[in-house]
Amino acid sequence: MSSPVTIVLLVSTGAAWETRALAALQASPATVVLKRCVDVADLLATASTGQAHVAVLAADLAGLDHAVVDDLGRYGVRVVGIATDAELTRPRAARIGLVTLLEVARIDEVAALVAALPADPTEPPGPPELPGVVPGGAGEGPPAAPEAGAPGRVIAVWGPGGAPGRTTLAGAVAADLARRGLSTLLVDADPYGGAVAQQLGILDEVSGLLAAARLVAAGTVEQRFATVQRRLSDRLRVITGLPRPDRWSEVRPGTLTALVERARLDGQVVLDTGFSIEPDPAADLGRPARNDLTREALEVADEVVLVGAADPVGLARLARAVTDLRDLVPDLAPRIVVNRMRPSLGWREADVTAMLAGFGPSRGVHFLPDDQPAVDRALVAGRLLVESGESPLTRAVGRLIDAMAGGSPRLP
Repeated sequence: MSSPVTIVLLVSTGAAWETRALAALQASPATVVLKRCVDVADLLATASTGQAHVAVLAADLAGLDHAVVDDLGRYGVRVVGIATDAELTRPRAARIGLVTLLEVARIDEVAALVAALPADPTEPPGPPELPGVVPGGAGEGPPAAPEAGAPGRVIAVWGPGGAPGRTTLAGAVAADLARRGLSTLLVDADPYGGAVAQQLGILDEVSGLLAAARLVAAGTVEQRFATVQRRLSDRLRVITGLPRPDRWSEVRPGTLTALVERARLDGQVVLDTGFSIEPDPAADLGRPARNDLTREALEVADEVVLVGAADPVGLARLARAVTDLRDLVPDLAPRIVVNRMRPSLGWREADVTAMLAGFGPSRGVHFLPDDQPAVDRALVAGRLLVESGESPLTRAVGRLIDAMAGGSPRLP
């Protein structure tokens, strides 16, 4: 039986390495060049026919972005980026989801690399065996493989209405877990309209959550789960939320549970939730209720990070949230985070901790400082907190993760 042949698209823009790449691909019995595309539009049009397996192109090709890489993946096409300077190319490759890079000095080995790639673009590449193969990313090493052994933990970040920082904290927790070497998925599950994509500057016309809901309904989430995620780094991915608040009804009951159970097979899962868990009378009539998505997130979570504001109104709401959560999930004690703590309030951390202790058990009370400059830097740049430099806030988040790790052998 003959070996399978890999069908290749080569994007030609006149670079010196392209002639050598074409010669190597044509000389190999394991690869066939289907077409030399002239630009990204031509590449996408050809890839959409479903005939190609791999695209070889310059890592700095004009018009190449995360959306293009995602579209190629949906068409079943893996991307090999040719890097003239790997160190300069890695950060951009991480941002746009380009996993496999090949140094231009090793261009003669492109056919062997292409033939060795998995046929399924949703499968992560194995460890590189060829000299000059550079994993895409920000210099953190090869993409993390799914963690062996027990499934990852599911962490829901929740807080009552008016509690500042749910989305910011969820992103910070996910990023810190990824920084520690854990494959992590951040899911925007807010039924009142997601903000994760906006905070991270993701211009995505397709909601990851709605796309995942369709996969769950069709029974294909196992096979196509990777197609609804956006890659932020080697170890961090995101499923974007609802594009408009009125589309909450498209996420049917049980969808988030199915999504989470699939996601935790690959690593840690962080859920950014809504604010309300108040029961809806419509649920008694058998109809979906808007707050069910947040209630489902808390019920499926292994750990709940309950965040509230440090001011009098915020603390009163936080205290009530502790009791509401106990009514919903009696066996799950939250980890409480008091956000925007500042000296001008005149309270000591010990006083706040003692006050909250009277409303129910918790797994600890943690304090985040009022560090608006750090938050502003991240928001303006469309980045996660840990990407915007060290600050009092990032150090406090690190201490929170350290405490969570102490209570769970699954976190480092």
